[in-house]
Amino acid sequence: GPAGTLNPPPAAASKWVRLNVGGTYFVSTRQTLCREPKSFLCRLCCQDGPELGSDKDETGAYLIDRDPTYFGPILNYLRHGKLIINKELAEEGVLEEAEFYNIASLVRLVKERIRDNENRTSQGPVKHVYRVLQCQEEELTQMVSTMSDGWKFEQLISIGSSYNYGNEDQAEFLCVVSRELNNSTNGIVKEPSEKAKILQERGSRM
Repeated sequence: GPAGTLNPPPAAASKWVRLNVGGTYFVSTRQTLCREPKSFLCRLCCQDGPELGSDKDETGAYLIDRDPTYFGPILNYLRHGKLIINKELAEEGVLEEAEFYNIASLVRLVKERIRDNENRTSQGPVKHVYRVLQCQEEELTQMVSTMSDGWKFEQLISIGSSYNYGNEDQAEFLCVVSRELNNSTNGIVKEPSEKAKILQERGSRM
């Protein structure tokens, strides 16, 4: 009868795992939590021995004394294998948790992300060059396909047809393209310029 629907069979219940991370509840499946066999989460759910099993709160959730803010990216990584970190979260915080939960592949990913960011910020903001090209409809595909390396297509603005040949309307477009000024050269130019100045001054004094 209806009473049966209230109590799911144990098989279904055991598939889902509740985690209480620093006071915030997360719900996931054993399959997700055991993606990384050596991880703390896998040991927690899959070896339900008396010593680990005792760490549950009154709702039956596993208690983990860690910061819940950084647990989201960890759990999502186990769900879909991608590292997604909200802008306001510090990568270092996620790294800390990845190390705590012992998820080696995620630790590697976060370290790479931090390294990339350091490289990017040390080179200052990325500068873009924009160009506006005017062309006709039939030239568009050719132009876009022959755009040289590094140029990125930004926007297409139709400026209507400027003239008709007989009955044929030729639509005119403005095509906006952009390109990053090469970071690495930026980084290289900055430093020597100071030294170069000093050398020039020395040279002029001599």
